[in-house]
Amino acid sequence: MASSPSTQAETIDLYAPITSDTILQVRLGKMKNMPNLLTIQSGIDKQEIHGPIYVDKWGLEGDEHDMTFHGGIDKAVHGYCSTHYPTWATENPTASSKFIPGGFGENLSFAHLNERNICIGDTFSISPSSTLTLQVSLPRQPCFKLNHRFSLKNFAPQTYKLNRTGFYFRVLSPGYIKAGDKLSLISRSHPEWTIQKIQQYLHEEKENFEMNRILSEIEELGAEAKDAFKGRVKKHLAKEKREKRNKVIKWRDYTVIETKKETERITSFVLLECQTEEKEEEELEQLKPGAHAKIRLGNGLVRAYSIVSSSYPKKSRLKIEIGVSLDPQTTRGGSKYLHETVEIGDTLQLSTPTAGIPVSRAASHHVFVAAGVGITAFLSLLEYYKSINYSYILHYAVRSEEEVPFRSRLEALGLGGNGKEGRGVVLYSKAAGSRLDVRCIIENMQWNTQLYFCGPKRLMDEAAKETRAHGIAEKEVHFEAFEADLSGDPFEVVVDGTKGGGVVIRVGEEETLLECLQKEFGDDAVDSSCCVGNCGTCRVGLKDGRVDHRGTALTEDEKSTSMLSCVSRGVGRITIEI
Repeated sequence: MASSPSTQAETIDLYAPITSDTILQVRLGKMKNMPNLLTIQSGIDKQEIHGPIYVDKWGLEGDEHDMTFHGGIDKAVHGYCSTHYPTWATENPTASSKFIPGGFGENLSFAHLNERNICIGDTFSISPSSTLTLQVSLPRQPCFKLNHRFSLKNFAPQTYKLNRTGFYFRVLSPGYIKAGDKLSLISRSHPEWTIQKIQQYLHEEKENFEMNRILSEIEELGAEAKDAFKGRVKKHLAKEKREKRNKVIKWRDYTVIETKKETERITSFVLLECQTEEKEEEELEQLKPGAHAKIRLGNGLVRAYSIVSSSYPKKSRLKIEIGVSLDPQTTRGGSKYLHETVEIGDTLQLSTPTAGIPVSRAASHHVFVAAGVGITAFLSLLEYYKSINYSYILHYAVRSEEEVPFRSRLEALGLGGNGKEGRGVVLYSKAAGSRLDVRCIIENMQWNTQLYFCGPKRLMDEAAKETRAHGIAEKEVHFEAFEADLSGDPFEVVVDGTKGGGVVIRVGEEETLLECLQKEFGDDAVDSSCCVGNCGTCRVGLKDGRVDHRGTALTEDEKSTSMLSCVSRGVGRITIEI
């Protein structure tokens, strides 16, 4: 009979070499809804079983996984060191009762086997009588479900920072297993690559090219980690190649191949790259959901728009779709040009897409609040979250139920009727008398929620006010404005740095610092993307002077040393560095 899991963490040396250990518990579970997350299922709640159970290449017979991130040949069996639990409980007293064997959703519990003393490729036999052979394949990659499991915000990153993630086995030959069986080391092909050391380069020293290269070539390392290292190597080599060419491709020609009137005010434009050109990995990274691109229009204007969809079939020509609203009261000329002048077959120039909204993997739930064309900032991100089984809800305000753009895509996300929650979207129609209430949304959102806002200035001002009033941390809310107040009193700027060298420029009432810098030093002087203060691409260093900070991309701490050149304005005379 198996012994109970150890509670004497202090008496066990987790760095001691290991060649065998006893299985303390065997656990398996079924997929079911996580507490307070009605749309999220998980197999993390595994129950202890007694007696032998069969294990094949997919794992324990009857065990279930969310196959989006767990399960598969490289993640067939999850192991965890029970000696970690008392340490976790001491460090997190508010959740101490939850740190018990099975808490991490492991299949196998050990007292000694842990991240410090086992290596990638370690192969173990099971005795006394099983034919089962297991091989260490991966460190466990923690996700938001651990935060929710233990009711601790941002807990998941602590697991790899402290090297208590657990680890995965692949099954080399099937057989039976039970509590009390003994794992014995058969072979160790990579003694230098413990789970702990793998995680050092996976999470901390990400830019170490040589280590990334070495790790990308370890045959026994599971695809999840190996592909990450391969991607970094490819990105590094592409960067070196680009620097040798000393060439930055900033604008490309695109043909308008399709337009669709989504509503009375919103039209979608599908743009296809004119020339076939294979993209580098670094550029494709920018096409993640929530990205945007600048468009150089035929009337000389440059405007930024959110990308609502994109495709790059067979590495040929990139296709991008945007949604543009025409509001005579707020347009600065770009939307009017696209709506009234651009036709199918016309050529426009697009910048390299820029990643916009960061994916929040620590949150248990994601609440999106949008109005009108603001949905274009979130649509692809919502679809991505749905595809990976994340919990989300969209609160969407429109003028009327007839003015819902991209309706079929919203229906797929769970569009409900006016004021009614569907599977994932609540619609608010002004014509029908329903109102989106930011305060109510915030007060009723569940624990560990990430907030996202995009809409007109009135909505964004209300969102900023209510999030501050409710003490929402900066990192737990994302503001994606699509209009900004760019005007103000004129100011003078002393430009330091290699490009400026003490040059003084004047920014007029209707000009932005970004425009003046690009006019003085060229388009490449300062990178930019959204042009409304969302993304932070146009940040410049602030060395001296007062600034009227606008936009949302900087934290309060960052505002003392930086400013957003696309929206923020100096007061009097300031000194910056570019």
